[in-house]
Amino acid sequence: MLRTGPLSPFVHGVIEYVAGVLFIAAPFLFGYDATAPQVTVTPSRAPDANGWYNHPLTIAFAGSDATAGIASCTRTTYAGPDDPDAVVNGTCRDRAGNQRGAVKRLQYDATAPLIGLLTIKPGKRSATVQWASSPDVVSLALTRTPGVNGETQSVVYVGIGPATSHVDTGLRPGRRYSYRLTVSDQAANQATRSLLFVARGALLTPAPKERVSGAPLLTWTPVRRATYYNVVLVRKHRVFSAWPVRARIKLPKRWTYRGRSYRLRPGVYSWYVWPGLGRFSAGRYGRMLGGSTFVVSR
Repeated sequence: MLRTGPLSPFVHGVIEYVAGVLFIAAPFLFGYDATAPQVTVTPSRAPDANGWYNHPLTIAFAGSDATAGIASCTRTTYAGPDDPDAVVNGTCRDRAGNQRGAVKRLQYDATAPLIGLLTIKPGKRSATVQWASSPDVVSLALTRTPGVNGETQSVVYVGIGPATSHVDTGLRPGRRYSYRLTVSDQAANQATRSLLFVARGALLTPAPKERVSGAPLLTWTPVRRATYYNVVLVRKHRVFSAWPVRARIKLPKRWTYRGRSYRLRPGVYSWYVWPGLGRFSAGRYGRMLGGSTFVVSR
């Protein structure tokens, strides 16, 4: 029998009459999302220096999706290689399977610059510190210990750019100094190198009390009006004397002085220099430039 009365308000769906029989189909419910999620990128910290990162960081990719919701997002640690335009890729996926990618660009340099050379050329109460460094160096600082005016330590030079030397003055002859050079690149990576130096007076090399093996080259500060010099070597008593015309002399290993033969034996030697003024035959000398010592080790 066909029922013709009203349906219950709680019955929903498709109503069909088939062969005089009433069929009510159950509803089919489903969600639909064809839109990829929105993605934001967040580094774990701000750049370390001047817009550059100099050690590993984490890049977090976060998404938002109002329809299906987020299922997963990428999280990546970047630790190199060094690159002024490094690219980090990531993605987010929603629960409907839609996916969107994002890119984070960053400047990364975790490699310290290089100091290829650090030398000191002695002067009279001065030191010329010379260095060579890699092209990525943008700033440097030269520190001396002991420092200036009684300080324990002083920065005696700060440089920006391609400087390769500095003349440090006011040194005390015979005093031992330590120079430390620190260079930095634009990512604030640093390299440091140190060198010990014994300050000189007018007599330059060897350094006071320096140990030498073999015959040393003696050098001193030239005197403007000197036409020659008198160099005297003492070991307990005077054993050598010479009159070079330049401000240097290479000591011989064997020689004769006042009719007696000598050779450069191991031990402590003192040496002194006077400037000769005018003709050699006049025997006119200026004030002694100074004295120093060296040690022949073998």
